[in-house]
Amino acid sequence: QVRLVESGGGLVQAGGSLRLSCAASGIVFVLNDMGWYRQAPGKERELVARITKDKSTTYEDSVKGRFTISRDNEKKMVYLQMNSLKPEDTAVYFCNAERRGVFRWGQGTQVTVSS
Repeated sequence: QVRLVESGGGLVQAGGSLRLSCAASGIVFVLNDMGWYRQAPGKERELVARITKDKSTTYEDSVKGRFTISRDNEKKMVYLQMNSLKPEDTAVYFCNAERRGVFRWGQGTQVTVSS
């Protein structure tokens, strides 16, 4: 059974930091590209950051320089370090695993940034 379990969300003031974690099981982790998506109320889900199985990273423009995605293949974990948070970063953040066009999703974790 595939499971992606996110943790680390919460309420933080603008300018603060949070670190999201995603624990993966039931997949061959090293063969999956991993990503973090977010969905704010009334908006579509969007890609925030992605790290390939070769550890190449890409970021959505608004988070470049503030967010860092990383992965630990031994622990089957992916992380999103979020610094200098802004109110517009408020959303539910979802962990994603992708291999050969098949996407797996976690249940999401809420991040709320107060001004």
